[in-house]
Amino acid sequence: MVLGPYDSVTHMPHSFDNSIWLPAEIDRVFAFFGDALNLQSITPTFLDFQILTPPPIEMRAGTLLDYRIKLHGIPIRWRTKITCWQPPTKFVDEQIKGPYRQWIHTHTFEPKDGGTQITDHVVYSHWGTWVMEKLLVRRDIETIFAYREKRIRELLAGNAR
Repeated sequence: MVLGPYDSVTHMPHSFDNSIWLPAEIDRVFAFFGDALNLQSITPTFLDFQILTPPPIEMRAGTLLDYRIKLHGIPIRWRTKITCWQPPTKFVDEQIKGPYRQWIHTHTFEPKDGGTQITDHVVYSHWGTWVMEKLLVRRDIETIFAYREKRIRELLAGNAR
């Protein structure tokens, strides 16, 4: 077996997938996600999320975004880079500095059944053990994305189109 850079007992990459359908046009949905300032409105308050990059923020491949969060009460600075920008169907943000060893978040948008299918695919690895993955990291990610889904539905499905 050939091991990659994150293939060890404690640093193996993991993935997380989430998909939701909204009764809203793809251009409207992508425009919402394309405004970095909207990230705060879909992030759980327990993370005390703050965007540090001054507005206006032009989203494109190469854009750097700086944030501050509190993860379990610990303040953390997080920097991501937009590595792919393909309106209105896809963008990718990758962690440059932050709480993970690796974080690559691919957002895709597809017209479907008169609305938009939003799919999040995250590949991540962290500094902890498999126990941390099972008891802490995975639960945090699932909680964050459940909150995101609820807020996205509230903000975008209410006044569709």
